[in-house]
Amino acid sequence: MTRLFDHLLTLLPARKDARTALRSGKVAVRGVPTADGGRLVDPAEVSVNPRAPRITPGRDLAVVFRDDHFAVVYKPAGMLAVPAPGRNQEPDVIGVAARILGRAMPVHRLDEQTSGLMLVARTERARAALIEQLTAHRIERRYLALVRHQFPAKPLRIETMLLRNRGDGLRGSVDAHPALEARRPPHQRPVVAITHARRVELLPRDVSLVECRLETGRTHQVRIHLAERGFPVLGEPLYAPRRVRLAAPRLALHSSVLGLEHPATGQALRWDAPLDDTLEILRRQLLDSGKADDEGTSEKEG
Repeated sequence: MTRLFDHLLTLLPARKDARTALRSGKVAVRGVPTADGGRLVDPAEVSVNPRAPRITPGRDLAVVFRDDHFAVVYKPAGMLAVPAPGRNQEPDVIGVAARILGRAMPVHRLDEQTSGLMLVARTERARAALIEQLTAHRIERRYLALVRHQFPAKPLRIETMLLRNRGDGLRGSVDAHPALEARRPPHQRPVVAITHARRVELLPRDVSLVECRLETGRTHQVRIHLAERGFPVLGEPLYAPRRVRLAAPRLALHSSVLGLEHPATGQALRWDAPLDDTLEILRRQLLDSGKADDEGTSEKEG
């Protein structure tokens, strides 16, 4: 592994060329544009394309894959996934993708503050086929999250019944009582939600990097499940105390993996995106803070 910027210096004539390439979206890791020259990378996963569309990584939508049937796009944090009432002037993934691709239809959604991979259909037939895979739980979806506290070494399988309104206006898990639930209108009944979570890395400042695989895909599912198990996502605005919300510049949740069967050919396809620039920089800052603490302790002991 090597620093991305150092690797670029072996490919480009000068340091200023490397900086320009990073800032303008010409450098990608695993197909995803990045401006973070400080991240450690496998050189085999790095590409430099001078003809790539000029974008600002972390601000603009990027197309990771496209064919005549569907596309995989990289959504920046802060961009709506689909148009929202009263926010017509704000860009959204479907609108931006339609301008790039000619036609774009949603298959699933990401929260506004979540970054990462998102699936977009280009034909009605492809959309129907992809939604059928999604409904049958045949699309692989994984997220990376920076969470508060030390996540256990043993993976967790979290299964709950999620309710749209748990009583305080927020979504949450409830104990389902069949007789009681039968009296609710269908749209108010709890639905099963299943998340598989595993620890990727323990970080200083009582933070863990966690990977979550969705078995179901309910609204806010990962955020709720992690918070209810005592591991709220850093930057969480709804399901965690204020101190957790202030621990990151944004919701520290990232859509990292999409795996599916091609809607026309049946070919198995998979995309694996590295951690978003903002979250990767936060991760390194946490690691550096731990090193500084260790050095300070050594000096005191000496």
